[in-house]
Amino acid sequence: MPPFDVPEGDPFGPHNLPYGVFSPSDDAERRVGVRLGDRVLDAGAVAAALGSPDADLLARPTLNPLLAAGPEAWSRVRSALTTWVTDPAHGATVEAHLHPLADVRLHLPFEVADYVDFYASENHARNVGRIFRPDAADSLTPNWKHLPIGYHGRAGTVVVSGTDVVRPSGQRKGPGDPEPVFGPSVRLDIEAEVGFVVGTPSAQGTPVPLTAFREHVFGLCLLNDWSARDIQAWEYVPLGPFLGKSFATSVSAWITPLAALEHARVAPPERTHPLLPYLDDSHAEPGGYDLRISVAVNGEVVSEPPFSTMYWTAAQQLAHLTVNGASLRTGDLYASGTVSGPAENQRGSLLELTWNGRDPLELPDGKRAFLEDGDVVTLTAWAPGADGTRIGLGEVSGRVVGR
Repeated sequence: MPPFDVPEGDPFGPHNLPYGVFSPSDDAERRVGVRLGDRVLDAGAVAAALGSPDADLLARPTLNPLLAAGPEAWSRVRSALTTWVTDPAHGATVEAHLHPLADVRLHLPFEVADYVDFYASENHARNVGRIFRPDAADSLTPNWKHLPIGYHGRAGTVVVSGTDVVRPSGQRKGPGDPEPVFGPSVRLDIEAEVGFVVGTPSAQGTPVPLTAFREHVFGLCLLNDWSARDIQAWEYVPLGPFLGKSFATSVSAWITPLAALEHARVAPPERTHPLLPYLDDSHAEPGGYDLRISVAVNGEVVSEPPFSTMYWTAAQQLAHLTVNGASLRTGDLYASGTVSGPAENQRGSLLELTWNGRDPLELPDGKRAFLEDGDVVTLTAWAPGADGTRIGLGEVSGRVVGR
């Protein structure tokens, strides 16, 4: 076997090949890398060494040129990479450009253009409704099953996994407070989500149909939409999330191409309301993804949300995002919203897991209603691949630090 083979069953084997951006330990220059087991392949260097016509796309400090190149280039590059890391004839060349993962610095893999966050899990939406509107006849808002609800976030505060998250400050007003006060959030939360990365742009005024999803979306990654629930609760009436969300959004250092996830495609849950034509996916290819997510706080797994339960698919979200004529740009990032399953141990936020703080989690280092300074939250996930293999998604982790 060639020396760069990874152990059988490794979720980051040649069947996966996620993209990132890294710097070697002895060099500050950023370069496109592909993860292979516990090592990182300098994709631009090996492409140049092997005379690839796509070497220029990979010899960049960001993924954006590759993202912008479009589906034909994505397929061509992935095919070449697969050959390079599986054909023994290229063994020496590949080996010369592999770096131990532990020895490199990982960076935000792409320049984020716009950031949109959705609210696509029925389980999450119903839990939130029951928490905040316990006397309502229906825990869902009237529009929820007719369109994917979302809001525009702050692209400039999207950070790569491993970046510390500073506890945000802002106004908050509890039920017993006569006036709002200012200070650090005391109800800091997480939201386990999946982010989708746009490659090919679209023209303003031209909606992107469901059928064009894979023409525009390059891949996906795990995403943690940190949330200051106390700041959010005071500011979001009557408008949507603002300072309670915009202080940080963490994404994985690795973007898994959609091409690696063909065997993870599944049908979404059954629709209970008729959909308008631009969202009707009843005759489309399966739009869901079977991603098995784990949420850990200080190393203790507290939830395992299944992405396959999401009511609205990424293709529907993209169609809705652009139906008014809004354009796509290379590097746009849109997130699924909190992923929550039907069981209590499948809830993707502390808001749900602790029922708004009423039922704190019992962790080895003490109880948690919401996050404390020093807490480390880590999301991991895998998806089924061909022939029983697993596709690993790059983890997203962040540590809360006080002001």
